[in-house]
Amino acid sequence: MKKETTGTRFWRRPAMDRRVFFRHAGAAVAGSFFLPGRALETVAQAQAPVKATAKYVIFVNMTGGPSHTDTFDLKEGDWTLPAMEPTTYGDVRWPRGLFPTLAEQMDSIAVLRSVRTYAVVHGIMQTWIQIGRNPLSGLSSIAPHIGSVVARELGDKQAILPAFLSLNSGGGPSQGYLEPATAPFYVNPGGNGLGNTTSPVGPAGLDRRYGLLLELDAETRAMEAIGPVVGEMEQFNLTARMLMYNSDVDKVFVFPADERARYGNNGFGNACITARNLLRANLGARFIQINVGSWDMHTGIYTGGLNPANANGLGRTFDLALGRLMADLKADGLLSQTLIVCMGEFGRTTGPLNSGAGRDHHMQQAVMVAGAGVKGGKAIGVTNATGSAILEPGWSKNREIRPEDIEATIYSALGIDYTKVYRDDPLNRGFALVPTNQGEEYGPVDELWG
Repeated sequence: MKKETTGTRFWRRPAMDRRVFFRHAGAAVAGSFFLPGRALETVAQAQAPVKATAKYVIFVNMTGGPSHTDTFDLKEGDWTLPAMEPTTYGDVRWPRGLFPTLAEQMDSIAVLRSVRTYAVVHGIMQTWIQIGRNPLSGLSSIAPHIGSVVARELGDKQAILPAFLSLNSGGGPSQGYLEPATAPFYVNPGGNGLGNTTSPVGPAGLDRRYGLLLELDAETRAMEAIGPVVGEMEQFNLTARMLMYNSDVDKVFVFPADERARYGNNGFGNACITARNLLRANLGARFIQINVGSWDMHTGIYTGGLNPANANGLGRTFDLALGRLMADLKADGLLSQTLIVCMGEFGRTTGPLNSGAGRDHHMQQAVMVAGAGVKGGKAIGVTNATGSAILEPGWSKNREIRPEDIEATIYSALGIDYTKVYRDDPLNRGFALVPTNQGEEYGPVDELWG
């Protein structure tokens, strides 16, 4: 591989790059996750301004680590397939051949090119991007998913559906120490309805049994000394009952074969239809996560997943479903209220392919952001010719963008004060929604809004 030359504009801290993960891990072991940053009280009193342009968030978790230089930070060279059809939209160089449906939505899409991960380990960084902090830190054992924080801040206890839904995922980071009502509601939608929402005894029999349960538990529920557990169980039963035999819920999770085909007739397409229906129904969902993978393409990256000619490859199926989702939300007037964030846990090696015609793990990455008033055709940050390193960060903090900054951006877009500190954590340390670490303070990338 040819050695890169960068000139005087090259912006990187190579020694730090090699040590940064161990630095954060060491801080966790030492129990000083918030030091030597600002004191928690100072963070809590900051009351930073927020964008408040979004009512909803759709977080697309691209598990496995997508190749940033073939997607959101396209770089061209001898390795580039002509079928990629590199095309310029504003500041963005885009693989129109791979993502033709999304290309039609570029007036609502921006890319973050100066994003850098902390480590190239799948498990660690998958957790990191979902809880917005170091999984090895002192508070990680109680840390909630970002979606659970959104559920606590914005969820409606009287709503039919939970505030946080996780689609196409069997598990992962949950609500941490937060109340059970903020936990992710896991669904693998297939268009045939929401499972486990009928009873062998039918609606009338279920109502009789539920009424009997309320009578039997009435005395127990009145005993305040028992604590919050009884109330939480009562709320759980009530929420479950509202999901059963509910035509409004059926409209979200039941969709015909022709609609599935329009979105690609696959799991990711079904999840995107469900996300659209959730926002249309307005039954309480505020944070929707969709998992889509696997982007871990160590071999055959252009013969399979990212071959523009392969309509069934991951790149094309991702494009079709997400592009259809954005188009439908725009037609409904909902895209302006919905922040869409698409990212994986890290990027992939750059320039020519490896010996297996694929790409390996790399700390540099890129993120796609859309909707909620984000300025379309905008790119934040400049990377070098191969996309292996940052030349210019392109935003107010003048450094690489980290997962915590993405977290702060999500909270800010929703109108949540990202400097807030909860004082009810069981460790009595104060739980900052967005942590500070080793003197680094994180914040939203406001430049997305121009």
